[in-house]
Amino acid sequence: MMLLDHEFSPRQSARLRGERLTLAYDGRTVCDGLSVAIPDGCFTAIIGPNGCGKSTLLRSLCRLLRPQAGQVWLDGQAIHQLPTREVATKLGLLPQAAQAPAGILVADLVARGRYPHHSLFRQWSHEDALAVKQAMAATGVTELADREVDQLSGGQRQRVWIALVLAQQTPWLLLDEPTTFLDIAHQIELLELFCTLNRQGGRTLVAVLHDLNQACRYADHLIVMANGQILAEGAPHTLMSAELVAEVFGLECIIIDDPVSHTPLIIPRRHSLSAELAPLNGPKTRGA
Repeated sequence: MMLLDHEFSPRQSARLRGERLTLAYDGRTVCDGLSVAIPDGCFTAIIGPNGCGKSTLLRSLCRLLRPQAGQVWLDGQAIHQLPTREVATKLGLLPQAAQAPAGILVADLVARGRYPHHSLFRQWSHEDALAVKQAMAATGVTELADREVDQLSGGQRQRVWIALVLAQQTPWLLLDEPTTFLDIAHQIELLELFCTLNRQGGRTLVAVLHDLNQACRYADHLIVMANGQILAEGAPHTLMSAELVAEVFGLECIIIDDPVSHTPLIIPRRHSLSAELAPLNGPKTRGA
């Protein structure tokens, strides 16, 4: 199956795109001949089963991973030929399992998001301080400013890293599983923030997400991957179907209209494994 929404199909005019990419790590080819264009001004969610190449693709788009073949283009230039500082002023990245220096304070780590904007002739400024303050407030970590990062919970650390990316104030935000470690309230809070940055702030967002319902509710463009290839892409309301979910995830489901957001809401059917395990639970007794 290959479903492409023509409104968002890959095209030469996309400011961030990859062409015929062959991507590999640890000696294993993950993607071969993959082409993708990130729609400007959209919130794009990359979805797919574990190991299908979602994070690998994201890493290549921000030049953390050099393609073995093909090229990633940023504003018409090969991204690996651009100066690191220039890329860092355009692309903000939240990687998986980011590691902070031992003993660093929250405020100091978030402030590192401003480094790409500094030079020999431009040091720390009021603009930098304001960017850090706003990023910490938006992610709810202001009260943690004087805490050491390695003393925080997993969810708190994740919000601090997101604050760093926001402080960078780049036109693109690339987020690899941004809701990892977060409870449901903070997940929704951050996804709402990302929508605001996109729809009111004009930033282009690309996020690897595992929750299909969150992807459908908050993103306006989906890239569906399987086996290292893009199987389908387009707007959630035109793309998402029970047949697609079954093909990509092996999950039988029905799809209804979300009563709040009016986006596709995926309701899993009873998994066949439940029936297979039923005999192991023994016969039910009356009143049990």
